[in-house]
Amino acid sequence: MLRIHFTGVDLARVRMAGRPDALWETILSFHRLRDRRDARLFGEWRTETRSRLNSETRMLGMLIPSRGYFPDFLTPVEGQYGWDVGLDSLRGIRPERMRREVALLGASARLGAAFGMPSAASGGTDTTLPRRLREFMDGGTEQLPRLLGELRAYHRAAVEPYWTHIQAQIEAERAARGRALLDGGADELLASLPTMLRWRAPVLECDYPVDRDVRLRGRGLLLQPSFFCRRTAVTLHDPELPPVLVYPAAAQLVSAPTGAESMHPVVEDQRVRTLGKLVGHTRSVVLRAIGDGATTTELARRAGVSLASASQHACVMREAGLVTTLRHGNAVLHTVTPLGAALLRGGAVAS
Repeated sequence: MLRIHFTGVDLARVRMAGRPDALWETILSFHRLRDRRDARLFGEWRTETRSRLNSETRMLGMLIPSRGYFPDFLTPVEGQYGWDVGLDSLRGIRPERMRREVALLGASARLGAAFGMPSAASGGTDTTLPRRLREFMDGGTEQLPRLLGELRAYHRAAVEPYWTHIQAQIEAERAARGRALLDGGADELLASLPTMLRWRAPVLECDYPVDRDVRLRGRGLLLQPSFFCRRTAVTLHDPELPPVLVYPAAAQLVSAPTGAESMHPVVEDQRVRTLGKLVGHTRSVVLRAIGDGATTTELARRAGVSLASASQHACVMREAGLVTTLRHGNAVLHTVTPLGAALLRGGAVAS
């Protein structure tokens, strides 16, 4: 069980990430690649990613075990500002921090520990480490160019082709959580999170491989929804790093393909055919009316159409990849995808 303890100041400093974090998505997708579960969601993605992977991932496999702890330095806080910014931060990692976290990884591997185990080696080269980890530590930051190269190549194969879809899922998640925040403040926002997270003020509890308490101490908490995070949330091991909770985005689509399936070429062909249905003033009005998110009832009212008509238009636009729909309480919430936003801008790409 993970328990995150809030003060009144922390509640005022809870915030949602503004975009998906490319490094977190990349690292967590490496877990999904080796996991046979969730075949409906990730089956096509695994097949397509493996077909594109033609480079070495041995170092990634060493640093990112199938389960359990992986070094915090792989997901720097700067990653929330974009792939390049996150990679620059990783490039500047301090050698002593790298050695400390790799030693912790080795200790966790020896003990068969789950993610977040508090025991760790501290500094220096541990001769009881697995050989490959010891060699990595001995190489220090000289190993970084190879690590960064593997990370870039893997990201290009596994995450970059699906980035627009990932963005759409996270935008839908942000819209749902934003509504909860507006309806009831931080308390309602925390209570609205996916079911593996339970808000029992002033503590947020989460199913977790080990028993752990995180005390925010006035620093607040960054909530980072993730497409590739599944079943349980993830947080950093080092309690001195800026607190972040990465959790599975609850973007469950309604009557539409989910996950990597929606990026399959067959589905893309269907989208192209469906786009032909979108010509007309009414659907343009409906798409614009969605704005930052709208339930079907709100959409009908904003666009001046019947409830049945609003639902039909939303369905067509969802099939075309212009709208994402997820359940929000007893209703459904529609949000515009990056493709839909580009269409509204006349094809201009957002900066």
